[in-house]
Amino acid sequence: MQNQPVRVIAVTSGKGGVGKTNVSVNLSVALARRGQRVLLMDADLGLGNVDVLLGLKSGQNLSHVLSGEASLDDILLEGPQGIGVLPAASGIKHMAELSAAENTGLIHAFAGLQRPVDIMVVDTAAGIADSVIRFAQAANDVVVVVCDEPASITDAYAMIKVLSRDHGVQRFQVVANMVRDAIEGRRLFEKLNAAASRFLDVTLIHLGSVPFDEYLRRAIQRQKPVIEVFGGARSSRAFVEMADQIGRWPEPRGVQGHLQFFIERLINSEMDMEAF
Repeated sequence: MQNQPVRVIAVTSGKGGVGKTNVSVNLSVALARRGQRVLLMDADLGLGNVDVLLGLKSGQNLSHVLSGEASLDDILLEGPQGIGVLPAASGIKHMAELSAAENTGLIHAFAGLQRPVDIMVVDTAAGIADSVIRFAQAANDVVVVVCDEPASITDAYAMIKVLSRDHGVQRFQVVANMVRDAIEGRRLFEKLNAAASRFLDVTLIHLGSVPFDEYLRRAIQRQKPVIEVFGGARSSRAFVEMADQIGRWPEPRGVQGHLQFFIERLINSEMDMEAF
């Protein structure tokens, strides 16, 4: 395993259908365009679809890593701008219900990863399942994707509450997705931030707002990142701005900036979950 600093960003949401995976994909490509070596992990272990959104065909996936048939390097796919993609299994129920030993096996698989990485983006499942909590708790940064509908806001708040109250996560980056414009995105963020500030001891930061424009819809239909095929679109510019903002974040230092620390936190968080 490499010893260079690695930033691990977990992208999550309270509910499904808010465009979380699309944010993960386009943000990864935007970061790669800035010269970062990016690894995108599909951590929706039972219903993975990162490879589908990118139009990639995966012969092997994380289920083969767990069974010992392949290493992480074996299953890596090459995505746009050279990002590495770790595909999850899709439609395999067992992958969403891993035992403690299997989760530990997945965690230890990272120890043999040969590919050099600057940033790992972890696209978690939606909701507050144990696996989502583990990945979010172990990451350096948590990005919560929310759209302007009551269920999304309520579930995003619930996700933030669980992670802060029970698992010590105090800082969250928020992406307002599928909004009309930046003004609506800022209002949505303020709505969520007002509730969190009143009832929780957390810090919410507005990472950005992504407008749902016609170009974004076309890119999804073509199974391509919008930033790759329609670089001048409003949605593309939003992802570029978010990547630029992430580029200004302080670099993780000490043990917290290494994949070993991410693995250790995953193992520790798994033990904490079993204690609940």
